[in-house]
Amino acid sequence: MVLKIFLLLVASYLVGSIPVGLFVVRLFTGKDVRKVGSGRVGGTNAMRAAGLLAGILTAAMDAGKAILAGYLSGLLFPGNTWVKVAAVVVAVLGQVYSVFLVERNAENKLVFHGGAGGATTLGGAIALFPASWVIILPLVVLVFIIIGYASVTTISIALFSLILFLIRAINGQGPWQFVAYGGIALIIVLYALRPNLKRLREGTERVVGLRAYFQKKKENQPSK
Repeated sequence: MVLKIFLLLVASYLVGSIPVGLFVVRLFTGKDVRKVGSGRVGGTNAMRAAGLLAGILTAAMDAGKAILAGYLSGLLFPGNTWVKVAAVVVAVLGQVYSVFLVERNAENKLVFHGGAGGATTLGGAIALFPASWVIILPLVVLVFIIIGYASVTTISIALFSLILFLIRAINGQGPWQFVAYGGIALIIVLYALRPNLKRLREGTERVVGLRAYFQKKKENQPSK
């Protein structure tokens, strides 16, 4: 039993670690997405490197990794909620800290690279509660368009997941273990986005959505 759970978690981590964005961007443009923008391999940076379609494909497949982890958990351990939560959590960890994207830094220490974990966090929420995307995705799109920061959008996925599962648990509509997923996913994403949070505090974070549109429009206006 313990060995079986361990093997499931290893498989979930390896699936989560697959650098989808690296392959998609290379297929679309021949570029290395790690040398573009933030250097991450998630949907947002894939979109910067190769356009909207590449970004959507990357995000969809990154979400699919956690959905697959949850599906495998349901097959092997039907009804075991904690194992399912653990499987999707390690899939998110794999997306953020991919074993396939390891390198040594200047101090000769191993550093794991990946994405910020947003799409995979959404996939994890879908794996636990399939209808969650109907609630979370529209809210996330609004955050992206109106607030205008990709990092805040990524954080909002985990935050909305946490809020959704908390409300459902309070109302007796879902298990409290799913709340734990939302909280853990939020911690993982916040930790992964530490550089972005620093830039947000300093006012130097890259803008997107309507904020980017109006900023660009303002910059292009002739001075009076």
